[in-house]
Parts: sequence; structure tokens; C-alpha cells
Amino acid sequence: MGTREGVPRLLDLFAARGIRAAFFFTLGPDRSGVAIRRAFTRRGFVRKMVRSRGLALYGWRTALSGTLLPARPIGRRCEGAMRRVAAEGHETGVHGWDHVDWHDRLPRMSRAEVRQAVDRAHAEFARIFGVAAPCAAAPGWTVSDASLEIQDERRLLYVSDTRGGAPFYPAAAGRALHTLEVPTTLPTLDETLAWPTLRSDDAQRRFFRGAPRGSEVLTIHAEVEGGGKRALFAAILDDWIADGVTFPLLSERAREAAGAASPPPVRPVAAVRLPGRGGTVATGWPELTAEHATA
Repeated sequence: MGTREGVPRLLDLFAARGIRAAFFFTLGPDRSGVAIRRAFTRRGFVRKMVRSRGLALYGWRTALSGTLLPARPIGRRCEGAMRRVAAEGHETGVHGWDHVDWHDRLPRMSRAEVRQAVDRAHAEFARIFGVAAPCAAAPGWTVSDASLEIQDERRLLYVSDTRGGAPFYPAAAGRALHTLEVPTTLPTLDETLAWPTLRSDDAQRRFFRGAPRGSEVLTIHAEVEGGGKRALFAAILDDWIADGVTFPLLSERAREAAGAASPPPVRPVAAVRLPGRGGTVATGWPELTAEHATA
């Protein structure tokens, strides 16, 4: 399980390098194995899993959770690892309640169902950490007008629900929202592992070392970078450190953007496809996202 095993490994890796990061936690049932139905519903899912060796990346426990193995409660089972994250000075936020259900069913959820999922995740976060969550990131970069509006009611410092481009304020149902969006800008390792041009770890290192050097945001997954690919991830971080790359927190990026002389723009959110990822992801910058994400 990523939170139970991968998060402590990531904490050790970051501590050894003096890096602080933002951790977003799924807090409800681990139903990862149910994602197998995406083979029938999401174009590109099977190809991505085969090319990235998905079973080796995520492991049997994750692959069977919620199907042949019980869907265990992540928040209840892993609260010790989560509290360690905060104790070591990292940022913590909400990733969702039931990751698979949100990712696969959000467009068909009623507004009441969306509100219940958001409320349950934030209540469990508050139980574990003793404070309200200051930030959030949507499972699978999947949003709807209802999810954006309901999340906006919480007046979070920022969210990271989308891919590509600079920070912006989302528009939902034709109305500008108050919560700043700080997008993920770099491709994720579980995506680039599926790219046929990057077959080896050395090729992966060269790609990430040559990635853009602006205010970039990289999303990692505890099952991958804290699991079977942690040695590769450590090497990528060491390459960046050798090149003088620094690692500010997302909250620092959000405050910088919100306080800039020219405020972030308001932009509608659209859906795009990215290489190496099955299905679509949300973006406020569709004209930039696919180009920015391609090798």
C-alpha cells in the first residue's frame, strides 16, 4: 500500500536531501483493484499499464484491493504514517475519500454525492491531523463544475486539480471561483514509463534532467516513487540537486502567484488526453498542456 509503505520511504528519501514536499492523502477505502474496469471504459488504459509494467509498479496488494482482497480504510490504517509527514515539516492536504469512485464516476455523481465525498475526506483529515485541511488535489486530475464549486466553499489556500500551465482561478458554471489552482506541469513518472522513447532508467533520468526549469510542479505516487522506482526517483532528485534545482512548497508557489502584481487569470477547465495516461485529465490551459507534457 502506498501510504503505509511508500510514504515512509519517501520521507526518508526527502530527509536525506533536505527536501520538503506536499502530500495529499486518500482517506477512505482502498479500492484500487476496482480500477481494472478501466480496461473497458478508458481508452489507452491497457496500453499504459502494459508499457509501464503497472502490476510490478503497484504490486499485488494494490491490484487486488476492493476485489479479491478487502477495501481497507486508508485513514484508519495509516494515520501514523500521515502524522509523521506533518511532524517532519511537510505540507499535508486532501486527495479524496474513495479515489477510484471519484476518478471513474464523478461525471455521473449527483451534487449530494460529490458533497458527501468531499465532506467525508475533510472530516477524516481533521480527525487525523487535528486541523482543517489547507489544500487539496483531485484524484486523477478529475473535476466537475459541482466538485469545483463545493470545494471552493472551503476557501482553501490552493488546490492542485489540473495539469499544465501557470496558476489560475477556475471558472465553474460561468462563475469565477476563489480558490487558486496550482497545476501539475511535468509529466509523471508513471506516464513517462509508458513512453516507448524512454525504455531505460538512464533515458528517464535524461528526460527529467532536461525538463523545463521554471516554476514546475511534479506529482509523484507513493506506490511508484516510494516503491519499485524509488532508486530511479532518488537519482532524478540527485541530478536536479546537482544542477542547482530548489524545491519550494506548493503553498509558497500559491502565495507568490496570488500576491503577484498581475493576478492569476480566470480560466474555464477543459479535458485533455496526455501521452502515457489512460482517459482524460482536467486543465485550464488546453493550448499548452499536451505540448508541455510530450517528450
